[in-house]
Amino acid sequence: MKLLVYSAAWCRDCYVAKRFLETHNIPYEEVDIEETPGAADEVLRHVGKRAIPQFVIDGEWVQPYRPGRGFLFEEMSEKLGITNKA
Repeated sequence: MKLLVYSAAWCRDCYVAKRFLETHNIPYEEVDIEETPGAADEVLRHVGKRAIPQFVIDGEWVQPYRPGRGFLFEEMSEKLGITNKA
């Protein structure tokens, strides 16, 4: 699986998303929209707005959070094949 995370250093939701991935040992490549030329425009082109964080999982764009709800832990766990070991 190839995972890109479009984010920015000032973005609290991005921090939560990256922490989630790191906690579950999911490798990802970060694309900082402030530092990478054209990255913010790429998000706008695919999503229709400048909303981060964005995951690109094997070419599929996924918004891992919802305004007012925060990070979608359950949905992203399912999408990424993370199982809770009880």
